[in-house]
Amino acid sequence: MAKSEVTGKKVSSAASKVLRSKTASKAEKSVAASALTQTKSVKETTSKAVASAASKILHDPKASKAAKSVAASALTQKTKK
Repeated sequence: MAKSEVTGKKVSSAASKVLRSKTASKAEKSVAASALTQTKSVKETTSKAVASAASKILHDPKASKAAKSVAASALTQKTKK
């Protein structure tokens, strides 16, 4: 069952910033790409792999504020079991 949430304008902007960053990790870019995919489509949800990466980003003290914002958004769009 998909949640009826989409990525907002501010988070989309942050995701774009993460994707353009030369210092962002592969996991950060993966989560950002997932969030951008969910910008307009309610049908898209966060996969288990991306949710796991997002969780790690939220716990990483070195992650940027933009990356953490995108990770939090991605986790809110994960389907519940």
